[in-house]
Amino acid sequence: MVDKNKPQEKRGGWLSRFAPGVRKIVSRRDTPDNLWVKDPDTGEMLYRSDLETSLWVTPSGRHMRIDAPTRLRATFDGAKYEAIETPDVPEDPLKFSDGKSYKDRLSAARKAAGRKDTMAIGYGSVGGQDAVVIVQDFTFMGGSLGMAAGEAFIKAAREAVARKVPLICFTAAGGARMQEGALSLMQMARTTLAIEEIKEAQLPYAVVLTDPTTGGVTASYAMLGDVHLAEPGALIGFAGPRVIEATIREKLPPGFQRAEYLQEKGMVDRVVVRADLPRVLGEILSMLMGGTRQAA
Repeated sequence: MVDKNKPQEKRGGWLSRFAPGVRKIVSRRDTPDNLWVKDPDTGEMLYRSDLETSLWVTPSGRHMRIDAPTRLRATFDGAKYEAIETPDVPEDPLKFSDGKSYKDRLSAARKAAGRKDTMAIGYGSVGGQDAVVIVQDFTFMGGSLGMAAGEAFIKAAREAVARKVPLICFTAAGGARMQEGALSLMQMARTTLAIEEIKEAQLPYAVVLTDPTTGGVTASYAMLGDVHLAEPGALIGFAGPRVIEATIREKLPPGFQRAEYLQEKGMVDRVVVRADLPRVLGEILSMLMGGTRQAA
């Protein structure tokens, strides 16, 4: 019979009774949740560090989406650049809510991304040519174009003019930010005017179209460059292919709206793999800057 007044021995597994010190040696170690990444094309599991080394290009050639800090490091020579602060803008001017307030959505996106909005700006050397680079990050609310993105683009354009260097824009967006209504659509015109300031200063403006570039971004600054490069397989268009098929009730041709198809049709100047982009951009911009200096 058990004596209820007697202190009960703490129960544990056989390992703790056999050799308590061994438990620490064979205890379960925490494994990172993101150690492996699935290849979207083949389904193969890829080691994350290998993907980072290859700039997030899979063995099958898929150029996976990358965030703004990764893009800036991959673009500037030696991954060294001067970060340029993006301007502040009024938050949630329309007091928008779709079941969750826009302010809450912004807060969650900022916490996940570690910055204010979708755009990031840097200044440094790209393939030996000094340039201002602005990157649109699809991981921040789908890269949607809003007031903050518009102000950031204008800031980048004016920095390029002030420093007398080219502007490079990496686009990635699902369209305008619906939570800002007409205020987001106004950014199409405002960014176009900023590009005019670059043209007036006789400086080159290069666009690199990444996956995906759609909506109002395609209808404005994404298609106003002196040269348009694209990453392999990037989706580029205004409306998506499913919307177009549903509207015209016809099957679209293979590869429609992909970078290679648009190069064939003359909408894209050249499709360039990610690792070669700094070199190609440097060569093109150096040539254009040489022509600008001669004209001056």
